[in-house]
Amino acid sequence: MKKTLLSLFIASASALAAMTLSAWTVPVQAGHQHAHTCANCKLKFDTLYTSSHPGKIGEMSVQSKYITSPAKITVALPEGYNPMDTATRYPVVYLLNGHGGNNRSWSTVTALDSLASLYSMIIVCPDGRNSWYWDSPIDKNMQMESYITRELIPFVDATFNTRANREGRAITGLSMGGHGGLWLGWRHPELFANCGSTSGGVDIRPFPKNWNMADRLGPKDSNPKRWDEHTVMTLAPTLKDGVYNIIFDCGTEDFFFKVNNALDRELTKRGITHTYLTSPGSHNGTYWKKSIGPQLEFFHRAFTR
Repeated sequence: MKKTLLSLFIASASALAAMTLSAWTVPVQAGHQHAHTCANCKLKFDTLYTSSHPGKIGEMSVQSKYITSPAKITVALPEGYNPMDTATRYPVVYLLNGHGGNNRSWSTVTALDSLASLYSMIIVCPDGRNSWYWDSPIDKNMQMESYITRELIPFVDATFNTRANREGRAITGLSMGGHGGLWLGWRHPELFANCGSTSGGVDIRPFPKNWNMADRLGPKDSNPKRWDEHTVMTLAPTLKDGVYNIIFDCGTEDFFFKVNNALDRELTKRGITHTYLTSPGSHNGTYWKKSIGPQLEFFHRAFTR
């Protein structure tokens, strides 16, 4: 198989290390919190990307019965990762792409292996396939929620030296992937203690004709109940405080800014502790390059508590 070169754009590791939550504008509101054995020890990536950063990043294939197979994933391992050292276990962050992207999208925004090394974690990027991370009720070949929760996570835990429990996992993503991070996290407390979103479409209902959502759910005007049942916003009433470490953010010029503000108000009203960050920025890679640092710092702090 041909080696694939992937251009990586990121600030230096030293600059990333200096990036903290304090660099962001944090609304001060009540309810906010600001502050197994390796089954494949001769690890082989389908594609190993060249990188000047200290970790390792590559692509693998996962077989699935829930989505069209094989499913590609990108995995970033921290510097010093040794598959034979099963006594050293790493937390895993599942980092989801947005609409129109794939498992390689995050690698064009930031150097994942550098971040994995900086925070001593494994980063896994599945291919979201414009799924919105739902099990589509109208497309039997697009059961993305089941793929991630029933196949991908067990695959990752069997292949790598992971902390295979909810406290050792986090899930987040950008845009559609931000919706997916909270959707999957809040629907699967048995799998995730940590979840987030950056620039997330956390309420899909104001956008009924956009981003292939109707292809997954059917038209909103003829399926309003289904649309209500498939948005992050309507999961908020099901949450109990203290179950999750929650972080989400949005740029002030983003078209999703209003729905993120609404989610912040809803969680605050219900007494659900969470961190909501805002910063000048739009719905683009420039914003996500700076937003992912505070998210991973937040998860790192949760992992090391």
